Amino acid sequence: MASNNPSTPVDASQSTPYNDPTSTYVNTSTLDFLLIELVPMAYRITTDLAAREEDWIRGSTSGGGKPAIADDASTSGARGTGEGTGVGATAMDEEESREAVFDRLEKLGYRVGLGVAERFSRDKPRPTTPLDIIKFLCKDLWQLLFRKQIDNLKTNHRGIYVLTDNTFKPLQRMSFDTKKYDAAMQAAYQAAAGGDPALGRDANSIARAQPFLYFPAGVIRGSLAALGIEATVNAETTGLPAATFQIRTIGAKA
Repeated sequence: MASNNPSTPVDASQSTPYNDPTSTYVNTSTLDFLLIELVPMAYRITTDLAAREEDWIRGSTSGGGKPAIADDASTSGARGTGEGTGVGATAMDEEESREAVFDRLEKLGYRVGLGVAERFSRDKPRPTTPLDIIKFLCKDLWQLLFRKQIDNLKTNHRGIYVLTDNTFKPLQRMSFDTKKYDAAMQAAYQAAAGGDPALGRDANSIARAQPFLYFPAGVIRGSLAALGIEATVNAETTGLPAATFQIRTIGAKA
């Protein structure tokens, strides 16, 4: 039979999901490995820039001249916050560090989301209404990025959408030592949940997993921007490996 003949030509456009001769392919685990390394890298960069900024201020306030700073970003940051402050004023606390990491990872994700949405929707009709765009994100783009669809989508039909992934792939392989946890962090989570004692030792795990949602939140915001929706995206997890993304479009009403 002709179907068993190895010399029979095969139409490449039918054997590949995307008919693009210039496209390149990577292993499906690449995004997983990227997310694993992104968060520690962002914390290292944030700590290094904070240390350089503090060294710059110490040098400028000691009267011995300004030390040479190789990184322009750290220099500009010192200029913006260094005047009229004490020597230790630039030391980052935990909250400042978390905000800096969020800003860095969210912006990286935003740029990725812009490119992914543009590339993926190039050869097919683009959704036009906000609800169709959200559905496109939940089905097509989520399948492309995480090899599954969103488990649940809720909306108030006023510009607010809540996406729930019960088995969010980047959180599936996470595990933490629940025998050692921060009691203060546990108390804060229990207070936020109305005193729910079930949080218990999961509180520290949830806090550690939170930074791994910053990049995906940026990807969502970038994808929406590429499709014509300006929005803010808040991501959180209340228990591994579930993740919830709240999309609030500009001008949305609660």
